[in-house]
Amino acid sequence: MNIQALLLLLTLLSSHTLFAEQLVEVESPRGVTQKFLLIQPDNPKAAVILFAGGKGALKLYKGAFGGSGMNWGKNNFLVRTRKDFAKHGLMVATVDAPSDHQGKKGMLGGFRSSQDHVQDIDAVITKLREFVDVPIWLVGTSRGTESVTNIAIASQQHPHGLVLTSSMTVGDGKGQAVRDFDLSRITIPTLITHHENDGCSKTKPEHVDGIKNGLVNAPVVEMKMFSGGREQSKPCNAMSYHGYLGIEDEVVDAIATFVLANS
Repeated sequence: MNIQALLLLLTLLSSHTLFAEQLVEVESPRGVTQKFLLIQPDNPKAAVILFAGGKGALKLYKGAFGGSGMNWGKNNFLVRTRKDFAKHGLMVATVDAPSDHQGKKGMLGGFRSSQDHVQDIDAVITKLREFVDVPIWLVGTSRGTESVTNIAIASQQHPHGLVLTSSMTVGDGKGQAVRDFDLSRITIPTLITHHENDGCSKTKPEHVDGIKNGLVNAPVVEMKMFSGGREQSKPCNAMSYHGYLGIEDEVVDAIATFVLANS
């Protein structure tokens, strides 16, 4: 093996070790198991808890040789970029649905806006603080924005900030729109990101101002509309403008910058 090839191999191994994931399980006060994937870089300045959209049931499992895997959601914007957040010095927790919502519907049908969901994630926040005591942010995309809005309002563990990406602006039988919550109860810094060409019927760009206008008691509110990228899936699926396909780095950079500036 020549020197260049050896250096490349060492770089890859170092990167893999630096952003290695571990599967963590916590018991919720309501008696169910809540799993998440944890990436813990050295000396993190803040932590982000990532919430995928859709049914949210990643079906995380322990893999061979101490690794981990998932059976759903690998293409989701926040799931596929989770290691990019760690590159910004953020501790990253990518949450699954709890053990009693691993079925076909996952967290659809109202669970994301429930008190049970809040209890489960409060257990995650408590566990993260055992690893390192840093500001903890909630980051949701698509139907994950229903989760983080609910938790930001009702959490007893006081997350530090909130990020809403590709927010749900139209409610249906599967879940509640962000703008239908009492947003005046959110009192933490909040970033809203959206793609100007998001074609999903449940996440209409023209309705995002209604979310921003409702955050009257958040100390800092910022909204960023993105353009560019490409679409190679249905409009509501992940590989689209809705999922920031092709501009992931730009969006993650904006989120990380806001998180670090307001932590």
